Amino acid sequence: MAKKYRSDAMAAIHETMEALHEVGAVDKQTMHDFNEACLTPLESIPPEAIRALREREHLSQPVFARYLNVSKNLVSDWERGVKRPGGPALRLLAVIEKKGIQAIAC
Repeated sequence: MAKKYRSDAMAAIHETMEALHEVGAVDKQTMHDFNEACLTPLESIPPEAIRALREREHLSQPVFARYLNVSKNLVSDWERGVKRPGGPALRLLAVIEKKGIQAIAC
């Protein structure tokens, strides 16, 4: 069965990661995590879930926004349902939801 990628860019990146995995530069767990990120479409996160996630991590809107590299106004818009996160922000929210803020903290 052919793999279905989110975009041509993701297909190219995934092929590179597979090659790195084949030579041992990327371990099995990392490749598995990458497959999920690259091949699995994300579901939208409702506004109340975004706020609950931020509060679970004990973060203010400005600090949460900084972790996601977005504006504090955008986080506010997400939490009020004015806008919806997409692309990289949605992926980061999914990672935070699953693994906590420390998964993306520097």
